[in-house]
Amino acid sequence: MKKQDNRIEMTEPGEIKIDPMLLNALVCPKTRTPLVYDHDKNELVSKKAKLAYPVRECVPIMLIEEARDIGNKTG
Repeated sequence: MKKQDNRIEMTEPGEIKIDPMLLNALVCPKTRTPLVYDHDKNELVSKKAKLAYPVRECVPIMLIEEARDIGNKTG
């Protein structure tokens, strides 16, 4: 499939692979803490901020106002 700058690529329809070096470089814009990639939901998660940033068309959307609040989750 189509590669996006060799850092985030779509390997199958709906399947995204993120370069670990890119993931290590990205931080939550609210807390400046590391993010974790949630493969099932295709989101970058900030555990400290309790926010999930979407990845759309292989592009991480790192805007606080675009993030999904995951603060009400338990477990």
